[in-house]
Amino acid sequence: MGFRETGESSRRHFLRGAGILGLASLLAPRWAGAETEMGARQPIGVIGAGHIGGTVGGLWVKAGHDVMFASRNPAELTTLVASLGARAHAGSVAEAIAFGEVVFLAVPYGAMPEIGHDYGAALRGKIVLDAGNAIAPRDGAIVAEAEALGIGLTSQKYLPGARLVRAFNTLNYKILAQEANRPPPRLAIPIAGDDAEAVAVAAHLVRDAGFDPVVVGKLADARRFQRGAPGYGQAVSAPELKQKLSLAP
Repeated sequence: MGFRETGESSRRHFLRGAGILGLASLLAPRWAGAETEMGARQPIGVIGAGHIGGTVGGLWVKAGHDVMFASRNPAELTTLVASLGARAHAGSVAEAIAFGEVVFLAVPYGAMPEIGHDYGAALRGKIVLDAGNAIAPRDGAIVAEAEALGIGLTSQKYLPGARLVRAFNTLNYKILAQEANRPPPRLAIPIAGDDAEAVAVAAHLVRDAGFDPVVVGKLADARRFQRGAPGYGQAVSAPELKQKLSLAP
């Protein structure tokens, strides 16, 4: 069980805790004790506890959710989990999927076919927030596929049973850590999905992380904020992002 090893170091180590030692200092204590807008703790599994997974997962812990961070070797996540407190846990990928009512997928996009092959059945019926970006030359042939089909439809192809929502793929982890829960106007996070309930849950979790969700449309519309698109890399407010993407106010 687990992802197959390759000669590509970024993919080989994407579930390891690289870079997480600095996350505790970035996740400032001003979020401690924050109450979740959803009114209850929601168990979340985070697959890929690197920069994006560790940062966003940490923000959810601060907001009151129970989060399990996944790694091939959960012991590598000891520092991150200890810095976040009792609501943070470490486990295998399979354990994190079983733990979470929602799964946050924050892995190099080249691993998507392998994720689908190894864990597609376990993810079937789960709400899955996908933060991956297709980057050449790191991710190989799937980059062309994401460009042709759009990244939302490509992800759904490999996770056909998941209730998929694209989210948290547009901003650098340092921006996410530093700007979360800032005074209004908060930064916007574009999201897109075909399942209305899953989109609503994703919008709540975006707010709980300290941002304003902007629903761009269906999974096909996620190409509007994939890497290189007009909605990508926009550290702006929700009204500004809607204007840039010609969405209704």
